Amino acid sequence: MTEQIITAQTVSLDVDAGADPAAVITTLADALAAAGRTTDPADLARAALEREAKSATGLPGGIAIPHARTASVTTASLAMARLSRKVDFGAPDGPADLVFLIAAPEGGAAAHMKLLSSLARSLVRPDFVAALREAESDERVIELVTEAVDPEAKKKEAAPPAAPAAPAAETRPRILAITACPTGIAHTYMAADALKYAAERAGVEFAVETQGSSATTPFDPEVIAAADAVIFATDIGVKGKGRFHGKPVIASGVKRAINEPDKMIAEAVAAGRDPSAPRVTDDGGTESTSTGSSRVGLAGRTRQALMTGVSYMIPFVAAGGLLIALGFLLAGYEIANSTLDSGGSLNDAAFIALNNSLWDLPSGGLLQYLGAVSFAIGSGVMGLAVPVLAGYISFAIADRPGIAPGFVAGLVSLAVGASFIGALIGGLIAGAVCLWISRLPVPQWARGLMPVVVIPLFGSMIVGGLLYMVLGKPLAWLTEQMNSGLESMSGGSAVVLGIVLGLMMCFDLGGPVNKTAYLFATAGIADAATAGPAQFQIMAAVMCAGMVPPLALALATVLRPGLFTEPERENGKAAWLLGASFISEGAIPFAAADPFRVIPSMMAGGALSGALIMAFGVELRAPHGGIFVFFAMNSWVLFLVALVAGTVVSAVAVIAAKQFGRTREVAAAELEAVAA
Repeated sequence: MTEQIITAQTVSLDVDAGADPAAVITTLADALAAAGRTTDPADLARAALEREAKSATGLPGGIAIPHARTASVTTASLAMARLSRKVDFGAPDGPADLVFLIAAPEGGAAAHMKLLSSLARSLVRPDFVAALREAESDERVIELVTEAVDPEAKKKEAAPPAAPAAPAAETRPRILAITACPTGIAHTYMAADALKYAAERAGVEFAVETQGSSATTPFDPEVIAAADAVIFATDIGVKGKGRFHGKPVIASGVKRAINEPDKMIAEAVAAGRDPSAPRVTDDGGTESTSTGSSRVGLAGRTRQALMTGVSYMIPFVAAGGLLIALGFLLAGYEIANSTLDSGGSLNDAAFIALNNSLWDLPSGGLLQYLGAVSFAIGSGVMGLAVPVLAGYISFAIADRPGIAPGFVAGLVSLAVGASFIGALIGGLIAGAVCLWISRLPVPQWARGLMPVVVIPLFGSMIVGGLLYMVLGKPLAWLTEQMNSGLESMSGGSAVVLGIVLGLMMCFDLGGPVNKTAYLFATAGIADAATAGPAQFQIMAAVMCAGMVPPLALALATVLRPGLFTEPERENGKAAWLLGASFISEGAIPFAAADPFRVIPSMMAGGALSGALIMAFGVELRAPHGGIFVFFAMNSWVLFLVALVAGTVVSAVAVIAAKQFGRTREVAAAELEAVAA
């Protein structure tokens, strides 16, 4: 940096600068004028107070960051006062004793704007704020701020570090992490970032492998070998868990990594030094459950297995359902009717697809043929959903040897009429049986046969036999009773179900609760033999409620842009399309920054939309697509009414909630927007 952004003339420690923000800002503007940073301190103070009037700049923790951009500022600068008498800058938790006035020139100085953004991020760190409060001199404050806005400065001034630095690096703990959530869109990467920043704070060498929807780069074997411990922050099964055989492990869901990253890093460091800590074993890559906080527990492991199955099932349901809906659009709903031919019972679509071609079109012409083919393909893909669900539940428990028995469980569930309930239970049984078989002591010569012959063979026999001979009929009865109960729902009971589904869809925005509601809806329409109006209404309620959060937040950023940071306003623009496409995760950046205001607001609108859908009797035959599958609804107009109502309620609710103060993160991000 060619010129320091802060100097001794612009630092005031333990001073009484007045009783209100105007007095403090004026004092700091005068200090900048004395340092030659502004030609008109009154103009600077006026600009900062105008900005203050638009939105208070107080942050939780006793900090305020008034700022302005004006032509009277000659170079981007910072004035700081540590007040002996606190002044109220509008923070939700009370007045501030640390005040920073950030002055930026009207044009140019992009490099300095970047440095100011660095300061904004530093103000969120408790250690940085504590150091400022404890600083005994102006020089110490300058050192802290300079290091925050220009980290390279300290490196340049440091004594020759080469010789002593190497040993220090060698002694730092080395921690690896795997993060994964069912959809691999948001929570996967939020957890990765939270752990990364926690590791930086703790001085730990850290690397993370995000097993999300984007391309995954697996750890190099040498990196794994050098690691002291590994963190599994996942809601689904870890891919290639066996790579970490022998490594101490801390395991949890992704939410704990987001909420308690520092604690997890500390636990991993401690586990790396503890010979008795739980370790990853070689029996299908499962971790020891001997002791310690790494243990996920039976309930946690079961939830992870179920979410793994759902994660792998969703693409089949989405692709199959959209193809079926396209078939309806092209050939009409009668394409699903049954037809008898010499080969047995088929629906019209399968009959037409098998007995016609582009050179031998059916009586309905080209559109009927294309619709029949689309419906037939979609039905085939949808028919795979149940086996895939069971197969990957089993995989999450017993790794690859559990896949075949899991698929067998799903196929038998379909055969006996147990459908998704049978797949859920059968997949868990298959995984448990395969894991038990893998742990049986066998001669060394037989170990190579275990994963490819012995486990799949006996696992399939046991789970298939149990479903056919013991569990099949009770589970089929339970499935039939559930479908009958749904079909009989009407009036108030249906509305209550819509409210519950709406609340679930908006509770964690793509997390396990959201996915549970989505699975409940897709399970109903995936089984063509049992699907009826009630199942189609549930699907409509789930989709409508899931579209509300992104659309509501996009609307809120338009109605009251001043309540949102510049990055949030940009996210709001993208949220229009995400919400219209039924991608609830578009609301996650807003919820992550301010969960206690955003999530309840979204749940209010989601509950209203779900209730209205059930009250209106809107039916939807496609499991995904948002506004792009209006053709698969019996009344897209009423669907739109419910969607608009929920969106408006959530937008108004979040705007109202935002009036009661802002989080430190929001204000810090807003400060970064000064550079825009």
